[in-house]
Amino acid sequence: MNWESVANVIAAILLLAGASLCLAAAVGLVRFPDVLSRMHSATKPQTLGLLLIVLGVGLVLRSWSAWGILSLVFVMQLLTAPVAAHMVGRAAYRSGQVDESRLLRDELAEALRKAEDDPRDEK
Repeated sequence: MNWESVANVIAAILLLAGASLCLAAAVGLVRFPDVLSRMHSATKPQTLGLLLIVLGVGLVLRSWSAWGILSLVFVMQLLTAPVAAHMVGRAAYRSGQVDESRLLRDELAEALRKAEDDPRDEK
């Protein structure tokens, strides 16, 4: 068994694990009850799944240009997923789509109340 065969086996394992995590994220998006739980499912397992898929594809392609593009894809995912989840969470909270009885601590309500009391924000 040469190193290329070993790399192909490792790539297959990484691709299957990544696809499984992405499938788990998709199931979570459908099955979880509220927006905040779905945000968790849409960001964390999906990001790890993408990392595993990127590593698997990189092992299959074995070229520096492919590694560069795959690294760019993963970095952009790392940068955009938390920001998008944050914005979706705030929009859901402000539109009343969050079940407040499920929250352990509501820091956003306090911040919104302070913003409403601050006269500089009304300008």
